[in-house]
Amino acid sequence: MMELLITLIMLAFIEAVLAAVVCVLAGIAAMSGHRFRKAVSAGMWILVIPPLVTAYGTLIGRNAYMTVPVDIVSGDIPENFDGYRIVHISDLHLSSFSSRHRSLEKAVEKINRLEPDLIAMTGDLITFSPSEIDGCDTILSRLDARDGVFSVLGNHDYCIYDRRSKRKATQDVVEKVIAAERELGWHVMLNGHTDIIRGNDTISIIGVENTSASDRFPSYGNLRKATEGACGRFKILLSHDPTHWRMEVAGKSDIGLTLSGHTHAMQMSVFGWSPSSLIYDESRGLYEYCNTDKESTAGDNRQYLYVNIGLGETGFPARIGARPEITVITLHSESHTGKQ
Repeated sequence: MMELLITLIMLAFIEAVLAAVVCVLAGIAAMSGHRFRKAVSAGMWILVIPPLVTAYGTLIGRNAYMTVPVDIVSGDIPENFDGYRIVHISDLHLSSFSSRHRSLEKAVEKINRLEPDLIAMTGDLITFSPSEIDGCDTILSRLDARDGVFSVLGNHDYCIYDRRSKRKATQDVVEKVIAAERELGWHVMLNGHTDIIRGNDTISIIGVENTSASDRFPSYGNLRKATEGACGRFKILLSHDPTHWRMEVAGKSDIGLTLSGHTHAMQMSVFGWSPSSLIYDESRGLYEYCNTDKESTAGDNRQYLYVNIGLGETGFPARIGARPEITVITLHSESHTGKQ
């Protein structure tokens, strides 16, 4: 109900702005000798566009899952992990799937067909309450990867947006979210790591609780604790908020790849541009940092961040030009591919 109200308010605002623009242009035309009323009538057709676009984003756009292939090449990726495939998903916001179980099943089937070695879920499983998981759990439990599903908590997973919470995380409610994810068979990473071994080679999967550069979002992450003892030659960090990358990772650690979500690309994109780029330095897709301080980062001096724009929605139940994303990340050892 809240999302519907927000959508209607947003549409009403856009329609009012467009109507005002049409009237201004008609006034300018009238000064050039055209009839004002005729000019207004000719321009009012534009008011049908926002409702049509929103309807498309609600009925089609948010169910049109896209698979995005990404190749990561690094001298730190061990040879035995050349071709290792990670499916990265984020921001399911299960409240947006409460009446769309078939669509969620479609996403899970699409993920499993990719035959991932590992699935990384970078936070915001829910929007408001752990109760959103009910009914979706049997579907999500079907996610299958050779080395398992690894997840971290996003800002919504602390249940701070439920009106009863008064923006404070209640530990027992958060524990319900964590317990539900573990019931799915997921590895919930609470400032810790897991080493994945192939033959004589190791990579480390590191996960931190939500960490943000903004005071608007909770920060409970402890990267130092999470990385302590991680012995992988190539390290992959799961951290929900992409602002964490500049805070503690890029140029400040030996983490080769960070996976984040959070932005949704604001569920709106026009010719590849999203208003989220006005808020976040890294809002969607792949980013690279070249660390010239060789002493602070051992091995390859390139560090990568990938920001997934999510599967679900918040705010309004539509995706317009920013389709729900399933990212397929393939690791490549530089010794196999040659120097890039």
